[in-house]
Amino acid sequence: MSFWTDPSSDSARRDQIVAVLVEAFQDLMAADPAAFRTKFRKMAADPNAFYRGSACLFYADVADVEDPWADERTSRVWIQGDLHAENFGTYMDGNGILVLDVNDFDEAYLGHFTWDVMRMAASVAMHGWQKALPDQTISDLVVGYATAYVDQVRKFARTDRDHEFSLRLDTTDGVVHDVLLNARLASRLGLLDKLTELDGFERRFRDGPGVRRPKKTELDGVLKAYAAYQGTVPKRENAPRIMFDVKDVVARQGFGVGSAGLPAYNVLIEGYTQALENDIVLSIKQGNVAAPSRVVDDEHIRSYFEHHGHRTAVSQRALQAHADPLLGYTAVGGVGYVVSELSPYATDLDWADLNEPDEIGPVLDYLGRATARIHCVSDADSDQTLVDFETEDAIVSAIGKSAKDAKAFASAMAEFGLAYASRVRSDHALFVDAFREGEITEVPPA
Repeated sequence: MSFWTDPSSDSARRDQIVAVLVEAFQDLMAADPAAFRTKFRKMAADPNAFYRGSACLFYADVADVEDPWADERTSRVWIQGDLHAENFGTYMDGNGILVLDVNDFDEAYLGHFTWDVMRMAASVAMHGWQKALPDQTISDLVVGYATAYVDQVRKFARTDRDHEFSLRLDTTDGVVHDVLLNARLASRLGLLDKLTELDGFERRFRDGPGVRRPKKTELDGVLKAYAAYQGTVPKRENAPRIMFDVKDVVARQGFGVGSAGLPAYNVLIEGYTQALENDIVLSIKQGNVAAPSRVVDDEHIRSYFEHHGHRTAVSQRALQAHADPLLGYTAVGGVGYVVSELSPYATDLDWADLNEPDEIGPVLDYLGRATARIHCVSDADSDQTLVDFETEDAIVSAIGKSAKDAKAFASAMAEFGLAYASRVRSDHALFVDAFREGEITEVPPA
């Protein structure tokens, strides 16, 4: 079954790309055109960067694509929303365990479970093309990823212990195990030394590029928002007490491709003890409009969230079995912000040295299982109430229980991945020409 057909002409597609980007980002463009000029220049660098920065275009494309696995339940599963190869990495979960998992929730929402798998399939195909792998090899890699996804979903359907599954030091080997080992070498003190300095007997943030000291009125607003945030942090039995005393606040800029134009602050707080090495850095970042929400027309879902910061925090708690214990949300000037700890143990999975299929295949098997995990923990057993059924049962029912069903699903994901990656490479060239010729009028190229 073909998921994707090319538009009738490059000219029409170029106009569509511009229109979708402007509709998605026009408010942020108007607020900070310089940040978006930087974002677009980064997106222009290569097709993969363009793909990572244009999730809104992906959803505009797939929203009307026939999806044989989407029914009343599987079309309303909690999804990561921007699943691509660079959005996996390590973190320290709420139980103090190092885990490799999805690590970005800015676009998380409810939608077709297939959208995550399809977006990842196209990302794998993009990486395979950049590494000059043949199409058949790329197809085999995507099939391996999707097959592992189905296998893990079926395992979850046979047990009620899905919250206990994760990619940890004791459950992984090879490249993924090495990434976890390297993350273990990090320390809170190392992060603090990078971001802060001693001022007498106290810490303060270092001044430097991308760091700004907020004026009094702005600072007062941030501190008020920080006080409100504390009421959104879930209470945990026997958890060490956070003092929450504020030591310093700075405004931040210079985030990645996906967060361009979003205001953010770092707040340095006392932490678990008065020892300086136990200070904690919190990120307070403005929530963005989740890309899938642009095509999911469901007022019940939309009205569930107070604002985009709330949606991001609730989504992360749903998609991670043991999320950051300091994860919460607030509002600054009536605009939603998500709050989380800046963790020293956050390490992205680096694809630069993953070049051969026999290296990539085992990693994708793990990532397929990690994708299944986020879908299956975010259901009736989690704290949220939007998904009131067992996701794994719904997905197994939609895909089917036979080996033939799994093969058909995995083959279709590979077909989509190859076709859409080809489309992205063409779209990248169209986007570059549109941007450099001033067609995105909200952000002039120079």
